[in-house]
Amino acid sequence: MFNQQTINEHIILSHPEYSAQVSLNWFDNEYWQQQEKIVGTKKGRATAWFFCHHDLTAVLRHYWRGGLVGKVLSDQYLYRGIKNTRVYQEFALMMQLIELGLNVPMPIAAKISVQGLIYRGDIITQAITGAQSVLDVLKTRPLTKQELEQIAHTIADFHNHGVYHADLNINNILFDETGEVYIIDFDRGELKPPASHWQQANMTRLARSFHKEQGRNQVMHWQPSDWQQLHTAYQSTLKI
Repeated sequence: MFNQQTINEHIILSHPEYSAQVSLNWFDNEYWQQQEKIVGTKKGRATAWFFCHHDLTAVLRHYWRGGLVGKVLSDQYLYRGIKNTRVYQEFALMMQLIELGLNVPMPIAAKISVQGLIYRGDIITQAITGAQSVLDVLKTRPLTKQELEQIAHTIADFHNHGVYHADLNINNILFDETGEVYIIDFDRGELKPPASHWQQANMTRLARSFHKEQGRNQVMHWQPSDWQQLHTAYQSTLKI
C-alpha cells in the first residue's frame, strides 16, 4: 500500500509514486526555503509550509500537541511501536481513503523520529489546487444552495464509508478551484462501522465550528437556515 524505510532513528513512509524522491530533507522547511521552493504558509496551531518541487505542490506539517499537555511536551509523543503512532495511523488512513475514491489530498510522505521512549512526527500531503476553506468563503460571501449541498453530500459520503473525522470543522473542509469539496486533517481519524452516534457527533462538532467562527469574525455570511439546509441535504444522502 505504501513504502517504509528506516534512516538512522527516522522511519520514512512514502507513497509509491514518490518513494524514489523522498529524503529527510523533504521534512525540513529550511531546506525548501534555501531551495526557494516555499510558495506559501498557513498559520494554525502551527505553521503549514507549502512547497513546489517539479510538478508537485505539497504541504509540510509538523505534529504538535494541543491543550495543557502541549504546553509541557509540545511535539513529543510516547512511542509504543510504529503502528501506534499518530503519524503512521493518519498516513495509512489517508492511503485507504484515496483507494476508496474519497476526496482527500494524496499523502506523499511522513516521518516518525524516534528517540528512546518518545517520537516526533511530520507529514507531507499534496496541496489542493486553488483551495479555499469554508471559513475563507464565508468571510467574503454566503454559500450557495449548491455549495451547501456539496458539503453535505461529501460528508455523508465519508460517513457512509465509515470515516470518522476527529475534528470536523469549517477550516478542514475545502473547495478546490473547480468547486469540488475536499476534507483534510485526519489526525486521530479512523475507519469504523457506520453508526448514528459518532456520525451525529461529527455533525454537532461541525455545527459548533460555524457558531464559534461567527463569534470570532466580524464579518461572516452565515445564518441558522443555512445549517438547516446543509443538515437536511446530509440526512438525505446518509444511508444509515
